[in-house]
Amino acid sequence: MPPRSQPTARQARLGTELRRLRDAAGLTAREVAVFLGSTSAQMSQMEAGIAGVSEERLRRLAAHYACADQALVDALVTMATDRTRGWWKEYADVLPPVFRDLAELEHHARFMQVIATAHVPGLLQTEDYARAVLAYRVPELPEGEMEARLAHRMRRKAVLSQKGAAPYDAVVHESVLRTRVADRRVARAQLDELLRESERPNVSVRVIPFDVDGFAGASSMMLYVGGQVTALDTVQRDAPYGSAFLDASAQLLAMRTLVRKVESVSLEPAKSRDFMHHLAKEL
Repeated sequence: MPPRSQPTARQARLGTELRRLRDAAGLTAREVAVFLGSTSAQMSQMEAGIAGVSEERLRRLAAHYACADQALVDALVTMATDRTRGWWKEYADVLPPVFRDLAELEHHARFMQVIATAHVPGLLQTEDYARAVLAYRVPELPEGEMEARLAHRMRRKAVLSQKGAAPYDAVVHESVLRTRVADRRVARAQLDELLRESERPNVSVRVIPFDVDGFAGASSMMLYVGGQVTALDTVQRDAPYGSAFLDASAQLLAMRTLVRKVESVSLEPAKSRDFMHHLAKEL
């Protein structure tokens, strides 16, 4: 397979998992290259996601690595043979790669869990709310990129309503609901949108009120995305200059624990809806 000039996060993750399996087997890239009749350089490209890997070669490698986790191997084969040409590829020459990677991650999600303590989660934002958030960026975005980012964010929302949509559970702090990123009209419309989206069978929104005890997780913002198997889960967190994707097993365990801690101090979905209805009367 010809080398890729810019692998997606999903392609790079496949390479990372292959390297982890090789490391667990105690083999060097050179030793595996000899086994495959390949070269160390080609192994490096494959494990970096720059070069693809066929199903036949992937299963040979898994057997050579003595990987007994058949569900993981099957999931890696799915990643390796995926030929999805998603709508996000239309933005490849317009927006930074992280936008494409996030949309692709959401598309393949088995489930999504989000903690929001600053802004309404992207998939639940109205267009006016999203525009206000994007317009606050320093330095300001050029008009063309601003509109592209806004259109991209709005198209991402379709993942919640598509056939067989994955479960989406959001925990939102009261400060997010009360903060007016624009004006009262936008805030009220955004709250109405949250209530509408929470009526979907696959979507739940839980609120953490200001007066709850035991919440010290103001910096807990994250998106936890379930992979085809738990080992392929991914966490997306915003960083000062972009987004970071975490997938090390220790990181994933820590983030799962954090999600549970945050959920434990939030209101149940039904009570959260009552809370938002009450707040809507104040706006």
